[in-house]
Amino acid sequence: MAPASAADDRPTVGWTRKHLLGLRELSAAELLAILDTAKGFAEISTRSIRKVPTLRGRVVVNLFYESSTRTRLSFSLAAQRLSADVLDFQKDGSSTAKGETLVDTARNIEAMGVDVFVVRHGAPGAAAVLARHLQASVVNAGDGAHEHPTQALLDVYTIRERLGRIEGVHVAIVGDIGHSRVARSNIWALTKLGAKVTVVGPPTLVPARFRDLGVDVCHDLDRVLPEVDVLNMLRIQRERQSHLNFPSIEEYSRLFGMTSRRLERAKPGVVVMHPGPLNRGVEISPEVADGPCSVILDQVAAGLAVRMAVLFLVSTGAAREQQGGARDPEAAGGPAQAPRGGAA
Repeated sequence: MAPASAADDRPTVGWTRKHLLGLRELSAAELLAILDTAKGFAEISTRSIRKVPTLRGRVVVNLFYESSTRTRLSFSLAAQRLSADVLDFQKDGSSTAKGETLVDTARNIEAMGVDVFVVRHGAPGAAAVLARHLQASVVNAGDGAHEHPTQALLDVYTIRERLGRIEGVHVAIVGDIGHSRVARSNIWALTKLGAKVTVVGPPTLVPARFRDLGVDVCHDLDRVLPEVDVLNMLRIQRERQSHLNFPSIEEYSRLFGMTSRRLERAKPGVVVMHPGPLNRGVEISPEVADGPCSVILDQVAAGLAVRMAVLFLVSTGAAREQQGGARDPEAAGGPAQAPRGGAA
């Protein structure tokens, strides 16, 4: 399929959903449908006129209750390149300060004629709650420590572009796994597409229960360095911890930070990733972040194509639902009560 065309109601092989709430519930075919559609959209960024009429007349709202740079801006730019109108909502200065709930805020905005909500919220399951209360499509842009599906999709897209495959690739996700929505979404996507995943970090941040997700658990980065094809370095999620779960930042960096010296012991051709924002000198040194093994800026570029694909696919899925097609299964695991404006 050529996603750049204006025929946005044409069926997309492997995709029938109205929402993207997480990757846990997606099949390998659905994941590949997003990646393949993103591949088609990536070409648009190389044109002299970087816009197509695919979502002309649609309205996309970025409903962000948490801070963001890359995710919010790339969703805005993705919607604009598809010719959609874009509204950017931020919690500060909104009616949430007066006690308005997340659902009431969203329903009032929807009444203005909105087609897609891109939601970032501190409460796990917030996007799923909105999907049950709105007629519009909902895209999860990060909900607490639960999932961050588009970040994982752009990570997988970047790996496939760099290495030519996902199946059989060994990926180490290093850092604060226990508090990371990025790690969870990456685990779901990578394992479903045939990659081997090892999560690495101190026991306080990488609990043994992650083995239940089908990954290996390791507390020694140096031991896995010669084995892995990809190193995805995560920052410490200080905003989700009441106190540090290890003795000091200095000790963490010494044991789990990716430095040029440590990189010399890695597998030749290893790919180094980071979802951002970087804490230079903590989880990754400047020379590694800016070196030839790094694909950090490639990830940012891939995020635009992936988010264009997601906005396109959920919009066509919603159109088919209105025409009596397949309905999006209700996501499991969301909270029973609608969260208020702030984190629940």
